[in-house]
Order: sequence, then structure tokens, then C-alpha cells
Amino acid sequence: MPLPFLTADRTFDADSSDAALPFDDHDQWRRPYRPGPWRVGMAALLLLLASFVFLAAMIVAFAGAMDGAAACLGVGLAITVVALRLLRMGVWVSRHGLRRVGFFATATLAWGRVEAVRTVQQPVRWLAMPRTVQGQALILVRRGGAGGAVPLLTDHNADFLSRTEAFDRAADAVEAWASEYR
Repeated sequence: MPLPFLTADRTFDADSSDAALPFDDHDQWRRPYRPGPWRVGMAALLLLLASFVFLAAMIVAFAGAMDGAAACLGVGLAITVVALRLLRMGVWVSRHGLRRVGFFATATLAWGRVEAVRTVQQPVRWLAMPRTVQGQALILVRRGGAGGAVPLLTDHNADFLSRTEAFDRAADAVEAWASEYR
């Protein structure tokens, strides 16, 4: 039984669709870029730590100390939630607007309230730490000037550190969504 999907001799050009991500439904929220290696690596380390904490909870439960097992289970669940929230952070777009998902809060802004989305050169935070470096930022300007310019993405955050081409593609994608639905 031939398995053409496992061999190198199949033709990859048989399908004429060249779209990287063929989304048809623009009503669903989606991130127009992939999470970066720093974000994915940190989440993977946290999930590895959570697996050890869950293993410790199981060992403590078999030893008979249910209070300690419950505490370990709670810590493991908290670490898992933190890792999943780290992966969820970023900018999401849909036909309805733009959503900025942070670690503690999520803000959604309708496209009708967006004045401009543009890339600027400015001091940006390095991996969300207090230290700033010169870099690029994709900023959002709200209609009416309320709240000033809000940075959406920077080229020194966990998604785009040392990946300037990926930042440029993501900024272009968000700007294209803004120009299409604004």
C-alpha cells in the first residue's frame, strides 16, 4: 500500500493554492503571526515544571498526605494556566476589530474607533523588561486622540526578538487588516 504523504517523491505543486493559512472566516479572532521562540520556549519550560509538580503531587498522594498533594496539584494547575496565558498573549484581529491580549487584561477595540495603525522607530522594551532599546513598534492611534498611541507589537518582544522579517510580516498583516476594515 503506497503512502504518498510519507514519501519525498510526491508532487507538492499538485495543489495550486499557495496560501499559507487559508482562512475563509474573517469573523473569527486570529493572531496574524506565529508565537515566537522565546514565548514558546518559556511556556514549554513552565509546562515541564508543571509536569514535575504533578508527579510530586502523585507521589505525595500515594504517601498519604492529601493536604500536600492538593497543594502540589494547585501549584501545578497555576503553572499550567500561566504557561497557557503566555501562549495566548499578543495581537488578535477579526472583521470586528483588534484585540490586544496581555497577561492580566484583554482590550478589544472596534475598527471604527481606530484612527491609524503604523510602524514607527522608537525606544521599545526588551522582552517586556524595564530596559529600553531603540527598535520598531507597531502602534495604534485611536480615533479622537483618546489615550494616545498604544504600542501593539515591538521587534524586541518575546515573539520577534532577533526575527525582524517576522516582525515586518506581522506588522504588514495587522496594517492590512486595519486598512481593509477601518
